[in-house]
Amino acid sequence: MDNATVVNRLQSTFSHAIEDMKEFRGLVNLHIKRDSIVDVAQFLRDDPELRYNFLENLCGVDYLGREPRFEVVYHMLSYQNRHRVCLKVGLLEDDLHMPSLTPLWQTANWQERETYDMFGIVFHGHPSLERILMPEDWVGHPLRKDVPLGDEEVAFTINEEQIYARKPFAKE
Repeated sequence: MDNATVVNRLQSTFSHAIEDMKEFRGLVNLHIKRDSIVDVAQFLRDDPELRYNFLENLCGVDYLGREPRFEVVYHMLSYQNRHRVCLKVGLLEDDLHMPSLTPLWQTANWQERETYDMFGIVFHGHPSLERILMPEDWVGHPLRKDVPLGDEEVAFTINEEQIYARKPFAKE
C-alpha cells in the first residue's frame, strides 16, 4: 500500500474533515477536524482495504505561541499492509475537549489518561478519565510549556556531596 491510496480513500469519504495533508519521510500526516476524528479513525480501522487495526500512540503536543496551541496526535498501524498513518487534531487553548477513541481501541484508555494528566486535554466518553502519573492533589499539567521548570540539581557521583549538603535532609 502507498500513501496515495490512503489519502485518496480518505479524501473521497471525508473531504470535509481533512484540514491539511503533509508527507514527511514516507509518513502521511493528516490534520483532521475534531468533530470528525472518531469517524475517520473508525473508517481507517474498519475499511477492508486499509485495516489500520493498531493504535500505536496517542499523545498531546504543546506549541506555545502558535494557534492552535495544542495538538492530539494519533499514530496508527496497519499490520496487514505494513503501513502507518498519523492523524493530528488542533485544539485552541480555551477549548481542550476531544472525543475519546477508547470505544474503538482499548489501548486509548491509558494514553488518553496520560494526555489528560500531562496536558489537561479532556476526552469525552472516556470510561475513567483521571490522573495516571501525577498525584491527585497536583495542580496543573506538567508538560505544558508555560509550566516553569524545576530547579533541583541532579546528584551524580561527581557532585553528590555538594548537592546533598544543600538538601533539607542533610541538616537533620
